[in-house]
Amino acid sequence: MGRRLYVGNLPYTTGEAELQELFARAGTVESVRVMRDAATGRARGFAFVEMATDDEAQKAASEFNQFQLGGRSLTVNEARPKPEGGFGGGFGGNRGGGGGGRREPRW
Repeated sequence: MGRRLYVGNLPYTTGEAELQELFARAGTVESVRVMRDAATGRARGFAFVEMATDDEAQKAASEFNQFQLGGRSLTVNEARPKPEGGFGGGFGGNRGGGGGGRREPRW
């Protein structure tokens, strides 16, 4: 297991300091990043926590998966790399639409 963990189903009021304190119970926390909406700054309900070692990450995942925080049951597992060319969000995502305007023919 890698050292980077995905933490989902977070209460929207949860901040980095609170997660740092919680995950420190399982070992040394290298970093905490609560993901936020770029436009509003509002938390998006998930975060990434990086532990110092693989063993500490495994312990944190075991200890905090399904942990109750703010009335919600956390989802904690190994973070997976973002797929190349990704989907959802950002420019050029797989979002249909368009329409209108003249299009050049495809040859």
